[in-house]
Amino acid sequence: MSNLVQKFQEYSSWRNGVLAALERYRTCVDAADLADSASDQRFARLRARLTDDKLSIAFVAEFSRGKSELINAIFFADYGQRILPSSAGRTTMCPTELLYDETFPPSIRLLPIETRAESASTSDFKEQNHVWTVLPLDISSGEGMLEAFKQVSLTKRVSVEDAKLYGLYQEDDPDASMSVDQGGLVEISQWRHAIVNFPHPLLKQGLVIIDTPGLNAIGTEPELTLNLIPNAHAVLFILAADTGVTKSDIDVWRDHIGAGPARMVVLNKIDSMWDELRSVDEVEQQIRKQVTTVAQTLNLDADQVFPISAQKGLVGKVNRDQELLAKSRLPQLETALSEELIPSKQQIVRGQLMSDVGELTSAKQALLDARSRNVVEQLMELKSLRGKNQNIIEHMMKRVDLEKKEFDGSLLKLQGTRAVFTRLSTEVFTSLGMDILKEDIARTRDAMEKSKFSVGLRAAVRDFFAQIQKNIGTSGRKTEEITEMMTVMYRKFSTEHGLALSSPMPFSLDKYRKEIELIEGVYHKQFGTAAIMTTPQVVLMTKFFDSIASRVKQSFLQANRDVEAWLKVVMAPLEAQIWEHKSQLKKRKQSIERIHLATDSLEEKLEALEKMQDDLGQQKKALLQLETELKRAIEAELAALKAAA
Repeated sequence: MSNLVQKFQEYSSWRNGVLAALERYRTCVDAADLADSASDQRFARLRARLTDDKLSIAFVAEFSRGKSELINAIFFADYGQRILPSSAGRTTMCPTELLYDETFPPSIRLLPIETRAESASTSDFKEQNHVWTVLPLDISSGEGMLEAFKQVSLTKRVSVEDAKLYGLYQEDDPDASMSVDQGGLVEISQWRHAIVNFPHPLLKQGLVIIDTPGLNAIGTEPELTLNLIPNAHAVLFILAADTGVTKSDIDVWRDHIGAGPARMVVLNKIDSMWDELRSVDEVEQQIRKQVTTVAQTLNLDADQVFPISAQKGLVGKVNRDQELLAKSRLPQLETALSEELIPSKQQIVRGQLMSDVGELTSAKQALLDARSRNVVEQLMELKSLRGKNQNIIEHMMKRVDLEKKEFDGSLLKLQGTRAVFTRLSTEVFTSLGMDILKEDIARTRDAMEKSKFSVGLRAAVRDFFAQIQKNIGTSGRKTEEITEMMTVMYRKFSTEHGLALSSPMPFSLDKYRKEIELIEGVYHKQFGTAAIMTTPQVVLMTKFFDSIASRVKQSFLQANRDVEAWLKVVMAPLEAQIWEHKSQLKKRKQSIERIHLATDSLEEKLEALEKMQDDLGQQKKALLQLETELKRAIEAELAALKAAA
């Protein structure tokens, strides 16, 4: 088992451990009658964050660099043969995602290239099952799987006009005319995108492998530029040891990948340097020299460049030839990938979980504390009635009535706050809603179609981004207004009625503002320099905007979900404690009334309250223990899990 596979399995075990601890905590919350709709929603979001967690690795290279062979060597060597097609020339003609979705049978879903003529991105088409060609995947047959996988290398010939319509023919490219055959046809990929649904153990645990076509496709398929590569948790940029870094390699590295966390360069095919006429030291020196040159060209540290032989690594694994595997240097790449990728991914998920769990557990502890405090107050109140006459008891009833009256007065004021809250909530969605976004997209598309010049096209897209940022800013100010209003209300109930309330849960739309800035940055990289664009470039820019619009829609949809979830829970701690306080006031009044009518019931009531106090103490102890276990599960390190296993 490679270090990468082992580390990923440890990461999967960590997620399962957190899920189990979360479920135990939730069960205790339900048993203690502390559950409400807001906490149920939070539990559901935490579970979804863990069960839907994905870890994506993108493989990017020019054709014939051994990219598919490297995927075979790292992930599919256990099958004893190649799963992805790997041969001389181009084998991956369209972006291919390898993943597992249990709602679909094992299959290959293929999006026809003709969809590039429509105003929709690949992401948009993922919601339209009828558009895809679906082929079954026979996972019991290695040969059958290999044949099915060959679909991603299929091509077709179309007219130059169609190729231009799809944005796949650049007139200003000096090599373009060479791709036109005698019949005036151009060879293009048969498919725009492929999704392989494959129940491989690692894919079932949330791994997503992204296999990209040659570098020339990076600029023509916006899905790669805007979504798949930027959002990948790791990107492996594959070069050939014998050719080093070409100009197209440098352009793609600078424009679409760049140095950063889990961005690695793989110098493949070092076996081409193995030479029986040279000594081992001479071969090693040659490899080191090539690594140094690549690192300097790409402005990287040399330890971020990994010289390997994917083909020899695959053969070594299949034949269980440890000497050949070691010579291929594949294990060093797998180790580096596992040590950089998985712990950093765990750290991101851990931070998100700890934040949500902290808010959830503190709210439940506050509610339990409020319940305990009310019981203690009732006990002290009733104990003070021992030996007292009826006048004292009547006075106490009046005092409880007065407290209830004052509390009801505060609740009336809260109703006014709720009305303002509802109005502001509606206003948040007025500027953040999907309808206004659709209008902005339609307006921009219309402006782009009417413009005949590069400057007009750029202005339309620039205005689109400016409007989007303005809408997010408007909604952000409304959420700040809601937070300020709720802070005042929390403070009021805390000081006037003794409710144990901290500040309301904060919220910010900054995350989405930054996402839009990143999308705009990618657009400027792609189209910000050329003074005049050719017709094919205009077509490509239009296609690019379709993907921009789709990506912005995804951001807005998530922002809407997050705002909606926050609005549901921001008042939840206050409402929970109001309900608890109101319930306890009612119980206090009923207790004193019963004692007023029958003094001999006082001791029975005291006994019942003391038992309730003990029960609450036990509940608090159990909840604290499970909270500690949950936080320990989240903070657990993968190495510790391995040792415990």
